[in-house]
Amino acid sequence: MIEDIVRPERVRTGSWLDILASNLDYHRATFLWKCEGLTDAQLRQRPIPSSNLTLLSLMRHLQGVERYWLQRRLAGTSPTFFPYRMTITPEGDEWFDESDPTPATEVYADYLAACQTSRDLFPQATHNLARIEPNPEFGRTNLRFILEHVIEEYARHTGHADLLRESLDGTTGE
Repeated sequence: MIEDIVRPERVRTGSWLDILASNLDYHRATFLWKCEGLTDAQLRQRPIPSSNLTLLSLMRHLQGVERYWLQRRLAGTSPTFFPYRMTITPEGDEWFDESDPTPATEVYADYLAACQTSRDLFPQATHNLARIEPNPEFGRTNLRFILEHVIEEYARHTGHADLLRESLDGTTGE
């Protein structure tokens, strides 16, 4: 389903925005690399008994990160979110319900579309990094915080994906 993921070379010199955009694309590709070659059923498996996480639920979450943080908060657009089925966790948080019948191929296509829209909006959305954006979770934030938070989301969830993939079939990566 997800095949031939090539992680891009990261920009090591240049403007902060060039480096950040490059690192974001690298993290996007690294997450997909963790999902490469798996079936729909494998992407839905919960291989760690103490966790409800699946690779597919992480992919659904990351499309939401793209749309909420980069498209809505950073670029000021009104993105359309795919209506994935949600459930309430024992902690009271909302998370993706794995009984959602949306095929993994559609989730993957939705994720790719969300990433591309974020890339397309990035240049115009980052022209005033000092702009203050109110946020219900963090309060008043400037755009630099939003960009760093998205990198944080990818780093954390790619780490989760590492553990899930190793638990599924023993595949490890950097």
